[in-house]
Amino acid sequence: MQQNKRLKMKLFTQITKVALFATSISFAGVSTAAETMDLDSLLKALESGKSAQSEQNKQREQEFASRQSEQVQMLKNTQAKRNQMLVESERLETQFEENEVKLANLTDTLSKRMGSLKELFGVLQQVAGDSSNKFATSVVSAQLPGRSDFMDELAQKMGSTSKLASIEDIEKVWFELQREMTEQGKVSRFNTTVIIEGGNKAEQEVVRVGAFNLISEGQYLEYSPGTNSLSALTRQPVSRYTSTAADLQNAKSGVVPFALDPTGGSILGLLVQAPDTSEQVHQGGAVGYVILGVGLLALLIAIERFISLLLVGGKIRRQLKDSVARDDNPLGRVMKVKDDYPNVAYDTLELKLSEAILREMPKITRNLTLIKIISVVAPLLGLLGTVTGMINTFQAITLFGTGDPKLMAGGISQALVTTVLGLVVAIPTVFIYTLLNTRSKGLLLILQEQSAGIIAQRSEKGE
Repeated sequence: MQQNKRLKMKLFTQITKVALFATSISFAGVSTAAETMDLDSLLKALESGKSAQSEQNKQREQEFASRQSEQVQMLKNTQAKRNQMLVESERLETQFEENEVKLANLTDTLSKRMGSLKELFGVLQQVAGDSSNKFATSVVSAQLPGRSDFMDELAQKMGSTSKLASIEDIEKVWFELQREMTEQGKVSRFNTTVIIEGGNKAEQEVVRVGAFNLISEGQYLEYSPGTNSLSALTRQPVSRYTSTAADLQNAKSGVVPFALDPTGGSILGLLVQAPDTSEQVHQGGAVGYVILGVGLLALLIAIERFISLLLVGGKIRRQLKDSVARDDNPLGRVMKVKDDYPNVAYDTLELKLSEAILREMPKITRNLTLIKIISVVAPLLGLLGTVTGMINTFQAITLFGTGDPKLMAGGISQALVTTVLGLVVAIPTVFIYTLLNTRSKGLLLILQEQSAGIIAQRSEKGE
């Protein structure tokens, strides 16, 4: 119907065009006076044009009809194919439902026939999954890589109900577990690439201590499971631990003491984060430096006093063996008073000797009071650092709250470190002061003893 309408529209369009053409010719004839047209000839021309147009339209109608039949045939073929595919779809849906029923029956039959084996395979799957994670993070994998791949594949296969593990797979799982247990009790050596300081790679000999630690060149190594690579710790523990690592690597046989981390690196990671002595001193801040400076001053004074008293004591002991007074020692200068005043009464001589001893006392006890003051001031400075650190801590709490303990760690560290430094300086300073004071009093006692002897001797001569 649509094609017929289109055909009629085209025919109407053509007739309109012919009419317009004829009208234009007539108007042209009117405008041209020299050319006159016969109405009969015009009518004949119109009839001949109409017949030609009719033949052309019929030809077009025939073409449209032939095309319409072809399109109808194509529509029929398409509908036949659609009906065929609908039938095939219904057949496939029926077959799918039948297959689901068969699959459920076969699954139920398989479950009944497996019986206790199902539990065994479930345990095997769990063991394979756990072993895969364990092998991936074990330091043994640095020497024996690729062990976790088989465990991953087996765990995935066991997760599928259509595939079961074979006897070979079960034996391999047992072998890998046994090998892991065996390697944990060995100290083995192997060569591999190690990432050293600066990001450079070097081929080194690595010593593996069971499943716990890896060392190379006297340094502890870190194993990265993701990249399967070894790298030296950016910060090594203190020397008492690294020295044992060097001894173990250099040893060829026998028993060697070694600092072993049974956690596989957790304790070692905490040890390397702990600050050393120099870092702890730096945490004390300005107050800590002042305490150390005061302690150093006390140490220098103590050394000077110890050497001075040692030399003076030696000279006094030599003077005790000699009756001739010398000016190079306190006892000689005190004894010389007797020679300077040979005829005075013994009570006057006693006063002169006391005066001489008082002159020698500042030289013997010089700077001992300063050491005593330092022993008292050092704990006070530590207390000052404690108060300063706590002030900083409370300021951090005021600004940032208590959500992050690291914000308070600096102030607390300063508070504790300065207290420790103050005690470290004060305790030995007290002992040093006591030692030097006792030694100086001993020398003064010798002077007083010899002075008393001189007075007693003069008194006997006076009687």
